Amino acid sequence: MPGQILLDFDGTIAIEDTTDCLLERFAEPGWRAIEEEWEAQLIGSRECMARQVDLVRASKGDLEHFIASVHIDAGFVPFVEACRAAQFDVMIVSDGLDRIVRGVVARTGLSLPVAANRLEHMGDDRWRLGFPHANANCASASGNCKCAHAASAAQGPRIVVGDGRSDFCAANGADYVFAKGRLTTHCEENGIAHAPIADLGEAVQLFEAWHRHLVPLRAKAPVHAEAAHG
Repeated sequence: MPGQILLDFDGTIAIEDTTDCLLERFAEPGWRAIEEEWEAQLIGSRECMARQVDLVRASKGDLEHFIASVHIDAGFVPFVEACRAAQFDVMIVSDGLDRIVRGVVARTGLSLPVAANRLEHMGDDRWRLGFPHANANCASASGNCKCAHAASAAQGPRIVVGDGRSDFCAANGADYVFAKGRLTTHCEENGIAHAPIADLGEAVQLFEAWHRHLVPLRAKAPVHAEAAHG
């Protein structure tokens, strides 16, 4: 039966959190204080990111060079190919920046639907963030409401792949989750069927085994330490 994969970007496809990397390289002082407000759950990610992007000072050329430097999980392309072979649609749902997501994915030669926050060039080195996928009722107050994407997903099994807080609500309604980082803890604490993964290479193996009916997807998966990346 065809299904759908909702695939996170930062920390999942991209090894690093690309928004944090962008801010570290190009933002004026003050972005870390805003981050601390978000970490303390005083503000949602939508407000956090909008204020932080206002502090970015980077030319279009700077952004292009940054996109070329992003490290991509080696299992990304094989994972997408395995999902497509099983007639699963793959959609990237990110609370990050669309120009970065699309630019990084283009480097792999893949063409995938992307839902992310809109990074708008305002001229010179100034940028603004737009939120075409915002939802006033989003449980995570995210710029891109992954809950809404999960609710509107196609019929058939739905698998969420991600690593952080913005993935929580989508994971809550998924049939299964491939989880990294804080998403693993969320799944454990809330009884959500999941497999901990260190990278997308492990997700390929688990997905293919399940699809061939050799290993039930809901079988307990071994817990792995986060892979070290250079």
